[in-house]
Amino acid sequence: HKLPWNAEWEFPRDRIKLLDIVGTGAFGQVFLAEAVGISNKQVTRVACKGLKENATDSEYRDLLSELKILMHIGEHKNIVNLLGACTKGRECDLLVIIEYCPHGNLLNFLRKRRDVFEATWSPPTEKPDETFTLTDLVITSFQVSRAMQFLASRRCVHRDLAARNVLVGENYVMKIADFGLARDIYKEEHYVKTTAGLLPVKWMAIEALVDQVYTHSSDVWSFGVLLWEIFTLGGSPYPGLPANEVYQYLMEGQRMAQPEDCPQEMYDLMLRCWQHDPAQRPTFTQLLETIDKILEGKTTEVQ
Repeated sequence: HKLPWNAEWEFPRDRIKLLDIVGTGAFGQVFLAEAVGISNKQVTRVACKGLKENATDSEYRDLLSELKILMHIGEHKNIVNLLGACTKGRECDLLVIIEYCPHGNLLNFLRKRRDVFEATWSPPTEKPDETFTLTDLVITSFQVSRAMQFLASRRCVHRDLAARNVLVGENYVMKIADFGLARDIYKEEHYVKTTAGLLPVKWMAIEALVDQVYTHSSDVWSFGVLLWEIFTLGGSPYPGLPANEVYQYLMEGQRMAQPEDCPQEMYDLMLRCWQHDPAQRPTFTQLLETIDKILEGKTTEVQ
């Protein structure tokens, strides 16, 4: 599995100091680390994705393919960007160095805001621990749609878009993490074991549930579920519905109800993302433009 390796990404292992494990799965782990002289800074806090000693060849290939995807995609403000990699040595020593996001994942971030949330259209918050409003939820949605539009333009289908896979970076910038390891690390309640592996059933489009077909349109469906997570401040989708009943529920034409305090325009957008026919769903470019307009309309009302 040799890489189409671009030597400029190679980073010397002796300039990385692993500090702490921030995520761990059956085969993979994510470390908080310090890198000396990466991205032109003296010392940078970074995240490093690596494998455990017991990782199999296929886990190695997964991490490698994630590295290739990140190299191919290129840099974007709303993506957890690749900073380098250590590929020399044994397979289990492979390290992928990415941006460190100090505020954790969006799911937990939203849940922590429940106590301070107010359903008003105030100017964007600078201190989300103290104030958090509808404006901030729409801005969050906007940033994720901007990242997804970029991924689509790079012909990349994410397959696992969900609040747990969006990280919150410096200055509360939303960043999509394309963690091939996400499936491994977040096994618990969100993924259902099937012959196809672990599937995030409640985030999947109808056609993905039936045929395991993944496209930009199935990502748009997942984005609709992510919007629902955002406007419920980290609610669990299809509350009370077991994962094995989701398909039947959707085939009957049922969809999740409008979250409390969710603006009608945002709920309309969710419903468009959940159209049965993939061709009827909006593109990420259309979603980005619509959310931008909603934001503009509401914030000018405020001013």
